[in-house]
Amino acid sequence: MRGHLPKLIALAGPVYGELLSGVIASVIGAVWVAGLGGAAVAAVTLAGTVESLLLGLVLVVSSGTTVRLSHALGADDPVAAGRTARAAWRLCAAGSLALAVPGFLLREEIAGAFLDGPAAGLAADWFAVAFPAFGLFFAQRVADELFKGSGDTRTPMRIALLSNALLLVLDPLLILGPGPFPALGVTGGAVALTISRAVGLAVTLLLRSRRRLSAPRGGTGPSARRILAAGAPIGLDFTARMGVGTAQLGLVASFGVPAVAGYGVGYRVLLIVTMAFYAVRQAAAIEAARLTGAGDTAALRSLGRDTARLAGGLGAGAAVLCATLAGPVTTLFTDDPAVAAQSVGFLRMAGLYLLPYALVVALGGVHQATGAGRRLVVAALLGLSLQLAAGSTLSGPLGVHGLWAGMTVGALAQLGLMRLLTGRRRKGPEAAAVDAEQPFGRVGAR
Repeated sequence: MRGHLPKLIALAGPVYGELLSGVIASVIGAVWVAGLGGAAVAAVTLAGTVESLLLGLVLVVSSGTTVRLSHALGADDPVAAGRTARAAWRLCAAGSLALAVPGFLLREEIAGAFLDGPAAGLAADWFAVAFPAFGLFFAQRVADELFKGSGDTRTPMRIALLSNALLLVLDPLLILGPGPFPALGVTGGAVALTISRAVGLAVTLLLRSRRRLSAPRGGTGPSARRILAAGAPIGLDFTARMGVGTAQLGLVASFGVPAVAGYGVGYRVLLIVTMAFYAVRQAAAIEAARLTGAGDTAALRSLGRDTARLAGGLGAGAAVLCATLAGPVTTLFTDDPAVAAQSVGFLRMAGLYLLPYALVVALGGVHQATGAGRRLVVAALLGLSLQLAAGSTLSGPLGVHGLWAGMTVGALAQLGLMRLLTGRRRKGPEAAAVDAEQPFGRVGAR
């Protein structure tokens, strides 16, 4: 291998391990909760949805921290790096309070807005533990990104493996209460998650204390604004995709319960695949921000090409696997023929979607780190809107398969728009760095 591929793979591999461990722990935890009945499942599902929505806000700070720290270290500016780290922690503290306090006080209202009866009460019980502990989640994300911004993706992976392994042990003990342990039910799941995160964060902070980035005393306002400017498009992109995913689920529901269940099975399988694309995105963003800080125009261009090669290979490989292994993989999750048929159909149609989607996700990391955030958000919003419109239109003659075809249309549209909006005019890293310091990037063509 030549060029940037070895570095991209070295950075992306641990990120994928980190993401995969979280998904596995979440799926196994859901199995334990499922034994408590439908109300418990509904409560935990709502809790997960709320945290995913809040993650969009957390990503503004955490992802912006990665980009700005990598940029400062690439420019060999330890003072800026130290100020970035300090600003990130202050934003974390302010954001944690702004989200956790209202969330805790309004926990019953939030639960009641989506659920009723016992499910609403169980969700409120979860929020009573989860919202006060939200700062642990926020702080862990920031600490992880400080490691990643320094080019270290292995330490966050190890911490994630530790935390999720602990969660796998604590979940059955605190949810079901075998032996001397109390059976806390849904609340036990929230307590287990909090303990695992607290242990992981404690280890992380111990390791961070050995790599402290120092900076002279002074205001961190400019650094905080740069973090928010770099991270806002990432948070908006994530939130938009969450919203479209919810709308997509609503369209699928019109085709009946087997379609929804099959989509759920297929989506879980697809999640394992697409996390590789997001791992490449993070790796590309780290490297692109470093090269932007160093002012290396030629290396930035070759990084884009190598990122496309790696993402294209992953997307094509994932498409082949989904097409050929859809049936055997689906049988691992369900033995219901109707559900299995829907899942297999979804995964086989997804083969057309995965290649363009891999390129959209991975190349987005390069463009994001070089100041094209606003243009990426525009491309994503337009492409996702077209996805819903195409899916709704095609579902008339094609049934539920029309929704899957709409996903491919949306991914191709996003790829074309990203190419158009970010490729009109090449700019050097110095101009890109100016873009990255302005909210959502600069409007001018790139």
